[in-house]
Order: sequence, then structure tokens, then C-alpha cells
Amino acid sequence: MRSATGFLLACLLSVPLAAADLAPTGTLRAAFLRTNPVQGRIDPKTNAVTGPVADLVQELARRLGVPYKIIPAADAREVIDDLNAHTADIGFLAHDAPRAAEVDFSRPYALMQNSYLVRADSPIHKASEADRAGLRIGAAQGQSQGVYLKENLKNAQVKILPAMPSPDELQKMLVAGELDAFGANRQRLIEVATAHKTVRVLPDNFSAAEQSIVVTKGDRSRLDILNRFINDACSSGLVKTSIDRAKLLGVDVAPSGIR
Repeated sequence: MRSATGFLLACLLSVPLAAADLAPTGTLRAAFLRTNPVQGRIDPKTNAVTGPVADLVQELARRLGVPYKIIPAADAREVIDDLNAHTADIGFLAHDAPRAAEVDFSRPYALMQNSYLVRADSPIHKASEADRAGLRIGAAQGQSQGVYLKENLKNAQVKILPAMPSPDELQKMLVAGELDAFGANRQRLIEVATAHKTVRVLPDNFSAAEQSIVVTKGDRSRLDILNRFINDACSSGLVKTSIDRAKLLGVDVAPSGIR
């Protein structure tokens, strides 16, 4: 039977071991998608990051007893490249199969609802009506919505744009008829529709994407640490509080056992 001293020693050693696993440089470095408001926002004056990514990284670093650095990335490719180059220790991405072939995903901490943005006078009124012959549905390269739409739309033409268009660019494409609808997370689309009354967001969703933490392939120990952390962050209300504070719409705490 393990002695009380041995048990205490094991407990004391567990924290630095976790820190060494997740933050080998002594600083927890986390990459996220800088253009995705569901993950976080960057203050244009101070460059401070707020939102779920900031709250989760701050709390994880506090528990590990290390400082942290949040790294804005242009897209999912850059997040994955940062991990594989060991310039980031963890990343934040929505789960999809192509990404899961390159990095390992934790259990999700949030579900991000995806919908369509259409012209205000569009005949499309629900997500299922977008999959019709002759319609052009846009999505951004490297985004989970594009992967989903390419795999699941059977009749409409899916047009993958090389990068996420700005709100003004997106509004212009829809009004000019270059696209009949554009698929993205609901929060992003609501922000475009709030700024431009010539477009609107459909009331329902075509999918829900799992927001997770990612690490390089093959390290089960790091995933176990992250999954325990996320389980606690979800059950304690940390994730819900962060979502509410960021005023995110179409984002929910991921239930346990989802993946």
C-alpha cells in the first residue's frame, strides 16, 4: 500500500509534470484564429485578446503555475504549422476530419452554430433551401464550414474563397449576386448583418462545429491533461461565463461525452 508520504509526493510532482508537458519552454504558448470572434477578439489599440480563448488560456496557465502567451494566427493552417514548428504548445480550432489527420483534438469546450448569410430579399429562408441547383454557396478556405459544405451539399455549387472576406466585401458579393449565400459561424454573420441592412442571417443552422484545443499528434498525456481541464472548465461554469461575457450568439457550452 502506498504510504501517506509517497502519496503526497506524487501529488506535489503532478503539477510540474503537467507544466513540463504543456509548456516545455516555461511559458504556455497558445495559437488561435485572430479573425474568429467565437474564439477571441483583439483590441485594435492595446492588442489585448479577450473571449473564451483568453479566459481558458489564462486559467490553464494559472493552474500550471506558468506565464502565458496568446498567438494570433491568420487561419487554421497557421495554427497547425505553429504547433508542428513547436512555436506554439496548444491551439484552438473547430474539429473536422482533415485537421484531425494532422493534429490531435481535445474534447470540445463549446459548440459553434453555423448558418448562412443571404441578401435581405433572398428567396432562401431556411438552411435546407440553400442546397438547390443553380445556387452558389460561398465559404472561406481553411474554415470548417467549407469542409462541411463541400461534403454535404449535393445540388448547390460550393465556391471556396481564398480567404475570409471582410464584412464589406461579403455584403458586396451577396448584393451583386456573385454568391447566393455564404456559410460561416453565426456570430460572424450576425456582425455583418448588423452593419449592413442589405443582408440577413437565416434563423436556423446547417451545422454545429466543436471548438476544441489541439496539440501535435500522438501525445496522449497532454490530451489527458487538457480533457480534464476542459471537463472542469465546462462543469464549473467557466466556459459559460466566458461566452456570456463575450456576448457570443449561437455558441453553447459543449455537453460532456459529445466526442
